[in-house]
Amino acid sequence: MMNRQEFFQKSALITGAALLTGNDVFSAGLAEGGMDRLTDATGKYVLGPLPYADGFLEPFMPADILKLHYTAHHGGAVNTANKATDLLKTARETGNFEGVDYWTKKLSLHLSSHVLHTIFWTNLTNRKTEPKGELLRRIEKDFGTFDKMKAQLAHHSKNVDGNGWGLLGYHPQSDRLHVLEVENHEKLTVWGIVPLMVVDVWEHAYYLKYKNKRTDFVDELFSYMNWDNAAQRLETGLKISK
Repeated sequence: MMNRQEFFQKSALITGAALLTGNDVFSAGLAEGGMDRLTDATGKYVLGPLPYADGFLEPFMPADILKLHYTAHHGGAVNTANKATDLLKTARETGNFEGVDYWTKKLSLHLSSHVLHTIFWTNLTNRKTEPKGELLRRIEKDFGTFDKMKAQLAHHSKNVDGNGWGLLGYHPQSDRLHVLEVENHEKLTVWGIVPLMVVDVWEHAYYLKYKNKRTDFVDELFSYMNWDNAAQRLETGLKISK
């Protein structure tokens, strides 16, 4: 059975060379990007390179919008997570814990944003994919059919109260797939869940192109979902359930 340290090390490399087979440009970009690596060698949170060019997801996500989403919103979360971490360290060193409640909440919000955005970028591709193999088998076992799972994931993604995410995840402790409706980046999740497919429905993800039509954004996003990536994430999650 894989221990926690081995699992997180494996997760950090999930977008490496083993993520997708083949020698296409997309696979090479994933291997070079290492998109699941949240920190650098010193432990500081970092915004690594996107696994594809800014225009890779057009016309669904225009290059300028993708770049803004990635640098300003994902990048902003990384910066705030680092700031919160530094201030909490200072509080421990000085023994002055005034304000730590605020910065602990900030860390929870922005580090969760970093995690989910990091997964989000590799969950998208510009070619059609479908679940197969073990992923499809488990979807059918836990939801009945792929279409039923998609309907539930779409429903929750479209109906998050305020900002948040739709999420398909695997829960190793119960050996089951779940669809969750995550508010903000960290609320209404399940301890131990391994995200497989995430749908960003914060306004910054869609408003510049789709205005207030979140449903249109979600419907189109389903055509860009990278189920090969989700399958690899499931493979990693299954190793800690054994």
